[in-house]
Amino acid sequence: MKKLISILLLSLYLVSTTELYQFLKIPVLIEHYWEHKALNPEMTLTAFLKTHYDHPVKDKDYSKDQKLPFIIHSAPLALVFTMSQGFLLEAGNEQFRQIKSHKIPSYDEDFCYRGFLNSVWEPPRHLFS
Repeated sequence: MKKLISILLLSLYLVSTTELYQFLKIPVLIEHYWEHKALNPEMTLTAFLKTHYDHPVKDKDYSKDQKLPFIIHSAPLALVFTMSQGFLLEAGNEQFRQIKSHKIPSYDEDFCYRGFLNSVWEPPRHLFS
C-alpha cells in the first residue's frame, strides 16, 4: 500500500511540476489526427506531425491545434525543499529570567565637547589663515 501511495504522490508531483502533463493530451492528438485523416485519407502520421509541429500555420482549426501536446509550454511550478543534517529545533518549558540591565545615559558631558552642537552651524574656516 505504501508503494502505491508513493508512486501516486510522485506521479502527481511530476505531472504538476514538469512538462509531463503534456502527455495527458495524447488523446487530443489522436482525435485530431483522425479528423485530418477523415479529410485526407492519404495523410500519414509523420505528415500530420510535420504539419503541426515542424511548420505550423494558422488555419481554420488553429484553436484545436493549440490544444495539442507540446505546442504551448507553461512555466511549471517549482518547489524546493532542503533538509539540513545539523538543524534541530526543540521547544522547552523553561522560564525566562530578566537580564539585569544597566542604564546608559543618553547625554554625558564627559563624552561631549563643549559647544559641539553649536559648532555645526558655524561657517567653514580657512585652514591657512
